[in-house]
Amino acid sequence: MSDLTPAGEAAARRLLAAERASTEARLAALRRDFDSIVQASASGADDEHDPEGSSTAFDRQHVAALLGRAADQLAEIDRACQRLDDGRYGHCERCGLPIAAERLAARPAAATCITCAGRRP
Repeated sequence: MSDLTPAGEAAARRLLAAERASTEARLAALRRDFDSIVQASASGADDEHDPEGSSTAFDRQHVAALLGRAADQLAEIDRACQRLDDGRYGHCERCGLPIAAERLAARPAAATCITCAGRRP
C-alpha cells in the first residue's frame, strides 16, 4: 500500500532516526532536571513559601509532564517506524488517504492527514 520509493523510504527512516535522537536527548535532559529537583528537595531546600518563585512541587510536576510528553513522542516514533516496516507509512490511519509530504517533513511520525488531525476523535 505504500507509495514510497526506496529513496523516499530511506529519507523517512533518516527523518525518524533524527527525530528519535532529538527526543532521546530531550528525555535525558529532562531526567537530569527532574533528578536535580528531587535532589534539591531532599536536601532541605524550601522554596514553598517564596512568593517570588515557583514551588519545587510545581517544578517537579512540570518536568514530569514534559517527561511524559517526550515518552509519548518516542512511542509515536516507534509506531511510525512500524508503519514504515509494514508499508503503511504516509497514509492516514483514519481515512486511508496519503499524508502530504510537507506534513511528514514537518512531523515525520504523523499518523493522520491534516484534515483528520483537525477533527475531534
